Amino acid sequence: MRDLSHPIRSGMQVYPGDPEVRLSAALELERDGAAVTALQLGSHSGTHVDAPAHTVAGGRTMDAVGLDELVGDALVIRVPGLADGATVGIDELGEVPAGVPGIVVIDTGWARHFGTERALRHPAIGVEAARLLVDRGMRVLGVDTLSPDPTDAAGTSEFPVHEVVLGGDGLIVENLTGLDDLPTRVRIGIFPLRLGDDGAPARVVAFVD
Repeated sequence: MRDLSHPIRSGMQVYPGDPEVRLSAALELERDGAAVTALQLGSHSGTHVDAPAHTVAGGRTMDAVGLDELVGDALVIRVPGLADGATVGIDELGEVPAGVPGIVVIDTGWARHFGTERALRHPAIGVEAARLLVDRGMRVLGVDTLSPDPTDAAGTSEFPVHEVVLGGDGLIVENLTGLDDLPTRVRIGIFPLRLGDDGAPARVVAFVD
């Protein structure tokens, strides 16, 4: 089993404009007899799931997402060697089978930049590439970047890939890590916090020997 999630830490990188992550001791073992940590973070902190309600008015919230949607066979598509700000188009995807599993993970290698300024210059998924994957059966898009759409330091209000995936009542998982050497076909489990909101931090695992 392999963990594909970034650990939640104080001060970790978040999408521009999102709440900062802060962890602090609320109770201490020696003083209070138990240790309890106070958490301050946004629903899209670290490795997390975007529910349709994230960008779609009236879209499903996380509490309406079943775990059966988030556990299953996944297709891992590797697109190495991309330049800063590159677009992963249909050509970059390579040959996509007619019927893909419900979960598709795009490995750009950008997870190694998480926590740095370069993470903001990640590659993005092209809209037509996203539509192709949805048309061929994808229900959950996983990426190792801050977003499948372009990100800038000031944030953005345009999310065309979110519109394609979440607009089709699908889901997006952002900030995956540990994708190196995963098989092209692998069983994945995505386990978000049970929040009734627009998204939730998640523990993501690949079931590998």
